[in-house]
Amino acid sequence: MDPVKVREHFDRIGHFRILVIGRSNAGKTTILQRVCNTTELPEIFNTKGEKAKWAHYSIPPHQLTKYSQRGYHDIEDELIFRSNPGFIFHDSRGFEAGSDDELRSMKKFVAERATAMKLEKRVHAIWFCIPMTECERPIVAAEEKFFNECNTAHIPVIVVLTKADAIESLAIGQLRDEGFTMKEAIQRFKEPAAHMLSKLKMRIETQLAGCKYPPKDCVSLASMNEEHADCNALLRCTTNALDEEELQKLVISTQQVNFVLNIEYAVK
Repeated sequence: MDPVKVREHFDRIGHFRILVIGRSNAGKTTILQRVCNTTELPEIFNTKGEKAKWAHYSIPPHQLTKYSQRGYHDIEDELIFRSNPGFIFHDSRGFEAGSDDELRSMKKFVAERATAMKLEKRVHAIWFCIPMTECERPIVAAEEKFFNECNTAHIPVIVVLTKADAIESLAIGQLRDEGFTMKEAIQRFKEPAAHMLSKLKMRIETQLAGCKYPPKDCVSLASMNEEHADCNALLRCTTNALDEEELQKLVISTQQVNFVLNIEYAVK
């Protein structure tokens, strides 16, 4: 990829901006860390560019929800990792509560950021995270309401099935119910787990396809907390979902975890 062209995209657009939506236990922070190739927590800035006083790397992830519930967090806040400042994330915390105020806030944010006059202020993609640890009810009413009421026509939405490895425990349990020993179940679980995940993914896609503003794609991620976890599927889906070639070049050049993806799109 021509470095001069890449620089032009950065100068014109600034950053690749992503809105992350999902329940508090969806593993969002872990995914962002993996995409940005870091284990540190993000720095958080308000709309004035001021760093939030409580946003410090020493705050453990499970404490962030507590701070957001106390009103310290806003969807307008920018989450930036020092390891890769080319990405800017916005987090809609507490969305699972399903309150009308929360939905109104999100609809307003999406509407404003989808067509913002300044390119650097636009949101370029939305990652909607659904944890597979709650696969018995993967889509709750508040989430379905989002896909029916929040106009995302100008922003591609990728549904991210997080913690997909949780299906493995269900597959092992099913094999145990069928009479296999624990050792045998552990040896055999991969195929039934893949089948269960495939069926669940299809069920979610079918349900959301009937909504007014369906997602553009759906991808599953597993074991994102592991050092060599693979988030390439998410980056590829996001890139393919973008309508503008210059945005594709921007996200490919911004991401630092997949050199194969860089080469693949450079050839294209």
